[in-house]
Amino acid sequence: MQTQLSPEYHDTPEGREAEAILRKCVHCGFCTATCPTYQLLGDELDGPRGRIYLIKQVLEGAEPTRKTQQHLDRCLTCRNCESTCPSGVQYGHLVDIGRQLVDAKVERPTGERLVRWALKEGLSSSLFAPAMKLGQAVRGLLPRRRRLAHARARPQGPDAHRLCAAQHEPQHQQRHRARTRCLRHSDRGGGAGRLLRRPEISPQ
Repeated sequence: MQTQLSPEYHDTPEGREAEAILRKCVHCGFCTATCPTYQLLGDELDGPRGRIYLIKQVLEGAEPTRKTQQHLDRCLTCRNCESTCPSGVQYGHLVDIGRQLVDAKVERPTGERLVRWALKEGLSSSLFAPAMKLGQAVRGLLPRRRRLAHARARPQGPDAHRLCAAQHEPQHQQRHRARTRCLRHSDRGGGAGRLLRRPEISPQ
């Protein structure tokens, strides 16, 4: 992808690295097939190729907006797109550069800045280990209630197996009838080499 860097980024390490990555992109769009955000939202700008175009525009002097920032933020940085790129574009590194350049020009809302700071500090500081221990301590309380409720609803005693089978008997009977119809159809003279489609069974 041909890129003309603006004077602002022409002699910067970020500009040179981004330009080298952009030159490998051939606009094929194979990356969109493995991008989870594009598959979910269906917006070209929420896929790798669209974000590459946004970063290219910023590097060429276009003024980024809040929308540009949001499209770059929606990238999960999973790098699935790199596994299907025939040109070996290092998209993960490019989107990191793009986010850095856009964040330098677009101010985030105060609430969003506080949330991002809390997440960053909580995951990268000494607060992470105590938070994990607290979560593990609380975890033992909630599932216990669910397990007890499930145990009460489940049949107990020597007849438990028979009672469970009786509860699921309609589903077993439906499967048995489907198999019986398939066998009867085969006995009607379908031929030794005839393939029979597996019967469809609706979930209960």
